[in-house]
Amino acid sequence: MLKVFSHYFPSHTLFQILMDAALLCLAVILAVTFQFGVGNTDWRLVVPSAMLFAVAMIILNSVLGLYRPTATGSPRDSLVRVALGVAVSIPVAYAIFLVLPWDYFASEAIQLTVLLLLGAVLAMRGALNRRQAHALFTRRALIVGGGTDALSVEHALSRPAASGMELVGFYLPNDEHPREVAPERVLGQGGRLLDVVRQHRVGQVIVAVRERRGGVLPLRELLDCKLHGVKVHDLTGFFEHVSGQVRIDSLKASWLIYGDGFRQGRARSFVKRCFDLLAAAVLLVLALPVMLLTMLAILIEDGAPVFYRQERVGQGGRVFKVIKFRSMRRDAERDGRPRWASADDDRTTRVGRLIRRLRIDELPQLFNVLAGHMSLVGPRPERPYFVDQLTRDIPFYAVRHSVKPGLTGWAQVRYQYGSSVDDAVNKLQYDLYYVKNHTLVLDTLILLETIRVVLTGEGAH
Repeated sequence: MLKVFSHYFPSHTLFQILMDAALLCLAVILAVTFQFGVGNTDWRLVVPSAMLFAVAMIILNSVLGLYRPTATGSPRDSLVRVALGVAVSIPVAYAIFLVLPWDYFASEAIQLTVLLLLGAVLAMRGALNRRQAHALFTRRALIVGGGTDALSVEHALSRPAASGMELVGFYLPNDEHPREVAPERVLGQGGRLLDVVRQHRVGQVIVAVRERRGGVLPLRELLDCKLHGVKVHDLTGFFEHVSGQVRIDSLKASWLIYGDGFRQGRARSFVKRCFDLLAAAVLLVLALPVMLLTMLAILIEDGAPVFYRQERVGQGGRVFKVIKFRSMRRDAERDGRPRWASADDDRTTRVGRLIRRLRIDELPQLFNVLAGHMSLVGPRPERPYFVDQLTRDIPFYAVRHSVKPGLTGWAQVRYQYGSSVDDAVNKLQYDLYYVKNHTLVLDTLILLETIRVVLTGEGAH
């Protein structure tokens, strides 16, 4: 995993992006060269054009999720992604050719050549993403521990292409340590940890042991591993790097206080606010026709009101009223008691189910962004009734209110629709990661992921 602007990216993913960008750029240059010859080509125009084309295609492929391993690894999922990538990329590529002001790209032969190479790159990327067990730059990992925490780490490492690590086995610090893993997976117990690491060519050690007193944890041997170039992670750091979460079951207040991140500087707030104002204004203009059609559809099906205003908790615990398109019946809470919205909620109207699936019901919240109540990206705001309950039941829940709530967020693109306290815990772990590491780069990544979620329907209910 590589840390880029406070966010962790799998090394093989960055390598894939760089390789695809280089191939696409080279495809344009070769197509022009074969058509006009080396001497008749103005490289000062062709090279920047090739780079622009490559960057546009990489951004588009990222939005479509082509650089994320499929959830199931099935051929069908890979085929769907590649087909969607080709279907969307070809019209966009033609549009780029049309806006380029140079005669080099007017030739149909050049355009056809580049599009064929683009299709080949997309097919190759889809095929390589299926080889999840043989991800590039995958490091061999060893888990120290044999309890429930070790099993949760094993589950997180079950997809090498997503984690960048390949699990080789477990090491038990002593005879009394709980053993919930298969005996054949245990590579050592109570001996020299460094010998086990060397024997199995381990590059990462994950410490999945909560109790660290009384000599349970081999601190000296872990230090020896680190001094020999082996990376050592604790549970909190491991899940942050691999899963994009800050796990509250292994979180301590001291880690929040003394660790990196959780900075809320004025410069960052100013840049984020400028970004919010500009992006919200542009999105409102682009979404205006869709919003007008949605208003008309709601009126025809269920009458007024079109909008739904509801109290939510924002930054610093301040309460504001969020604006959404009404997607439920007017008597959805006729008993006056707040209820979790759930997947396939029977209170939603037919238009409501459609606009919730496409996230159109969230568009009026752009006015909340312009008013300063919300940001474009951040933790989703919850109702005061649920915030009081979740603050009592979940440790560190109030930390998410240190930043403005968002129209979309890290939890929304990483976790399915939530309708319970357990779901709130899982989403909080993603929210804590965002609060700790939020930058303009992470905000941009979340917006791109949101487009992918809307296009594919993942997690929408």
